[in-house]
Amino acid sequence: MKLIIAYIQPHALNDVKQELYKSEVYKISVTNALGCGQQKGYDEHYRGVDLEVNLLKKSRIEIAVNDNFVQPTVDAIIRGARSGEIGDGKIFIVPIEECIRIRTGENGSKAIG
Repeated sequence: MKLIIAYIQPHALNDVKQELYKSEVYKISVTNALGCGQQKGYDEHYRGVDLEVNLLKKSRIEIAVNDNFVQPTVDAIIRGARSGEIGDGKIFIVPIEECIRIRTGENGSKAIG
């Protein structure tokens, strides 16, 4: 079992969701995040004041999958999020020690579904 965490551009979220659905991955969590990477933000002028904006809006996607769904999930995220420009995002894959479905008490790969 793995937890896949992806940080992507917010405008790419719908494309990523569509690619995940095509790959039969339906259970996802999405949160808004702020961060910066290689693009380092940008400068903005507001009412005559120079502002440095170095925390950019991102979407964080978390998907818990069984081992046989890791590669299809990663491939789907890449297909949906890749533009070829700096700032497309990152994917992290973390092992899950245990998963328990609260409703039924199932655990392990059965609980992930």
